[in-house]
Amino acid sequence: MERTGAQQDPEQEPEREPGQDPGKQEDRSTRVTVLVALAANLVIAAAKAVGGLVAGSPALMSEAAHSVADSMNEVFLLAALRRSRRPADRRHPFGYGKERFFWSLLAAVGIFVMGGCFSFFQGYEALRNGADETFDGYVIGLVVLGVAFVAEGLSLLRALHQARQQGGLSGLRDPALRTVIAEDGTAVLGVTLAAAGMALHMVTGDVVWEASASFGIGALLVFVAYHLGSQARDQLIGEAADPEADRRIRAVLSAQPEIDSVEALFTMKTGLDSALVAARVDLVPGMDSEQVEEVAVRIKRSLANTVTEADQIFLDITDRAAQETAESPAATGERGGA
Repeated sequence: MERTGAQQDPEQEPEREPGQDPGKQEDRSTRVTVLVALAANLVIAAAKAVGGLVAGSPALMSEAAHSVADSMNEVFLLAALRRSRRPADRRHPFGYGKERFFWSLLAAVGIFVMGGCFSFFQGYEALRNGADETFDGYVIGLVVLGVAFVAEGLSLLRALHQARQQGGLSGLRDPALRTVIAEDGTAVLGVTLAAAGMALHMVTGDVVWEASASFGIGALLVFVAYHLGSQARDQLIGEAADPEADRRIRAVLSAQPEIDSVEALFTMKTGLDSALVAARVDLVPGMDSEQVEEVAVRIKRSLANTVTEADQIFLDITDRAAQETAESPAATGERGGA
């Protein structure tokens, strides 16, 4: 059996067309979106905390914790945007693209701990000790929530607009942008729950409404944290490339006249817009080792040009005819009689 293991040679990589890297352009847009969300959350967190202390509102304090958690998470996301674009080095030959997934996982943990758990605690404390809110406190709290609703809504619209420019929510790849949309969407729902709880408490005089709002906010945050965390976990473990990229890779390999069959294809995301590709292919018979090497280089070049995210390509090339000849009874008998 003639086997040639062909790996990506940095000196033989095809030259990309000069121009602006679309991934860096998307990163700049995402960074602006994250900064807008961070600024909004810092102001809103301070307003909610002051309003919650003045009003004595557990629902408003839960929302303050929610905004603090979101602010911390935006710091994580900014770190992800900066660190994930570092070039590969000796200790990290596949680059630092997965840093984006790691910091997104930390953001999910932050939502769970700082937002969800504190909201449940506020709801429990309200049920156990009650809440002494005055009419002025209700008014202050509802005004703060109204301002927060507008600010969070504007931040959400900004994030949704960017997502639409990148192909819509269904095809959104960037975990940083996905986290911002989840946070802002949850914040808008959380503000609505808090306002409803405060209003019902004011009308009925029963604190259970605000406590229920706090529990609802906590449950919402835990759900979002679990969803974001499970996505980041899958990407850190080693998620396969998108089905569309897999289809294009198979199409390129199948289009090569020297390839008889594709025996196996493995892909793994190594970053937001980078992937590792490993394929085992059988060549048509009648090719010598020099021709096999030339074919391997050309196939890798075709893959790199067609599938831009395939920045690490490994080919395991086998000559099926040679293998079958070597394993035939005649060849086995000749070896045995030698």
